[in-house]
Amino acid sequence: MTKDGGGTDLIPGLDALPGAAAPKAGRSGKPAAPGKKAAGKKGARRPAAELPVARIAVDMSLPHLDRPFDYLVPAELDAKAVPGCRVRVRFAGQLVDGFLLERVAESGHGGKLLFLERVTSPEPVLTPEIVTLVREVADRYAGTFADVLRLAVPPRHARVEAEPVEEGVPALPGAPDAGVWREYPAGESFVNALAGGRAPRAVWSALPGPDWTAAIARAVAATLSGGRGALVVAADGRDVARIDAALEAELGEGLHVALTAELGPAERYRRWLAVLRGKARAVVGTRAAMFAPVADLGLVVLWDDGDDVHAEPHAPYPHPRDVLALRAHRSGAGALIGGFTRTTDATQLVETGWAHALAADRNRVRARMPRVRYVGEDAQLARDAAARTARLPNIAFEAARQALESGPVLVQVPRRGYVPGIACGRCRTPARCQTCQGPLALASSHAAPYCGWCGHIAGDWHCPECGFFQVRAVVVGAKRTAEELGRAFPGVPVRTSGREAVLDRVGPERALVVATPGAEPPAESGYPAALLLDGWVLLGRPDLRAGEETLRRWMNAASLVRPQGPVIVAAEGALPAVQALVRWDPVTYAERELAERREVGFPPAARMASLTASPAAIRELLADTRLPDGAEVLGPVPVPQAGTEAQDKERALIRVPRAGGNALARALKEAQGVRSARKATETVRVQIDPLELI
Repeated sequence: MTKDGGGTDLIPGLDALPGAAAPKAGRSGKPAAPGKKAAGKKGARRPAAELPVARIAVDMSLPHLDRPFDYLVPAELDAKAVPGCRVRVRFAGQLVDGFLLERVAESGHGGKLLFLERVTSPEPVLTPEIVTLVREVADRYAGTFADVLRLAVPPRHARVEAEPVEEGVPALPGAPDAGVWREYPAGESFVNALAGGRAPRAVWSALPGPDWTAAIARAVAATLSGGRGALVVAADGRDVARIDAALEAELGEGLHVALTAELGPAERYRRWLAVLRGKARAVVGTRAAMFAPVADLGLVVLWDDGDDVHAEPHAPYPHPRDVLALRAHRSGAGALIGGFTRTTDATQLVETGWAHALAADRNRVRARMPRVRYVGEDAQLARDAAARTARLPNIAFEAARQALESGPVLVQVPRRGYVPGIACGRCRTPARCQTCQGPLALASSHAAPYCGWCGHIAGDWHCPECGFFQVRAVVVGAKRTAEELGRAFPGVPVRTSGREAVLDRVGPERALVVATPGAEPPAESGYPAALLLDGWVLLGRPDLRAGEETLRRWMNAASLVRPQGPVIVAAEGALPAVQALVRWDPVTYAERELAERREVGFPPAARMASLTASPAAIRELLADTRLPDGAEVLGPVPVPQAGTEAQDKERALIRVPRAGGNALARALKEAQGVRSARKATETVRVQIDPLELI
């Protein structure tokens, strides 16, 4: 890696930076000989006597500047300028932030070097392990070191850093017994391997029920008993809170911390520092915690790896599954990737031999699973008027009525809102906004239609095909479903859980709990029954992962039901995802799905990159990219954009064999660097293995 520093004339394309200035005279990379006066005027800064050169990662995201730069450490900052600390340096005529990566005796740069301006904080917040990890993640996802570093290290809070550090560390727990892991044939050996300091790697198919949090806590306790640290990543704050409670019950206080955005910047940074300083040996958090600087890492855990909430929305869009697998591989740590279902990506890890399958035997699965029954969308509706109004087939209505005698009933509805999709009541033409052509929706039974894209009120809407003015519901949301169920089951409380308000837990009293996928609250002693409505909405999405994601959402909801409790799914029984739910066999479904994707060359059997920008920018980037052998360019095609009629963005896909993924990322990174050095005005969004391909 080239390590240049100092003036702008030494860096190709640096004049493109705002405020770029002419190079200033600096100091040599070698310290002055003892007894000789430093050149320059009186009061000039002198480099440190030992290891005077600092290699700095400058906070600059331009691809052609993605390398460390050498600076001199002034003698007055010698003690503070430690590897991993935050610094300020002059770069292109401006003061910018950076991190000191290492100090060396000499620079490989033949010119003059500038001095560090100041040390922002002497706290070594960037550990060598995280430096290596950030570099590898940036290379894997065709990103820059600076972009990944912003995800890895939280912003500084000086007041928190200045707080006194408590002395002493709580005693580590002793080796625990297998506990709930005894329900899995290989569970006890997995826990024993963690306690013995070994690095078992497993893809875990968890049994339905609430015991998954206790299983994770027991695995973490076993790792800590062996003198190593543990890192657990979950999709959202509610799962983090459940795992946090299980860890506190297993470990007591002081040995672990929870990291979530809800904590606020100051408290989050305080807990992050506790991990950095070795006070906390275990971490549980959302996706940002995947970079937590856990000392002597011995176990990484990722729960529900198929949840799309894990997808990082900021460049270069790394996924926790890949980052944690990379950390486990590089640090010799164990890995546990688990969920009620199995993703094709996790199945790929098993088939390559990187991890082993960890699942219960079929007899135990049958004893713990609910009884799933399916009904097609065209099945005969209930004979009574109330059930017909609630869109419930007779079997679902009877199951709910019987289950309400012993507790709450869960009703999963794929869409939030009241009526998120409407059509002409006569010819069924989809109703669209006259301003932006977005889909029209209803917020309540008495509200006028409004546009889901631009918010325009379409009170005078008429069908452009037949002129009719009345509308019918195409898709029914959670609010409308709750209203209908209230009429079908008079006297039964109806509670909703969704985006606006997510319930943490429901009691044992009778109630209908209408929830959108991912917002289902657990019930005390479990739900007696669950209804999974409108399965066609989930299965009919134009998405490569539609079946896999639908099965994940169904199984997550059905796992909240008591053993042998009825679960009614409104979908055709011949579909593979429905059959996998009925048998509670996500592994076979994932293996079949992976085999089919391997035949057609889709991820994870192949590696793909998406390029999103204007057509001209995509053409320029492809022209500058030296694609690896076997690469195939698909598209570009227009990208639909909400709220606008102009389709000015396009997307191209590049597909390579799985072994060529790193070469593809490297080629795209180099091409981005060429465009950056040429002062290209438009940035091409590059995503490696994006979740959405269609």
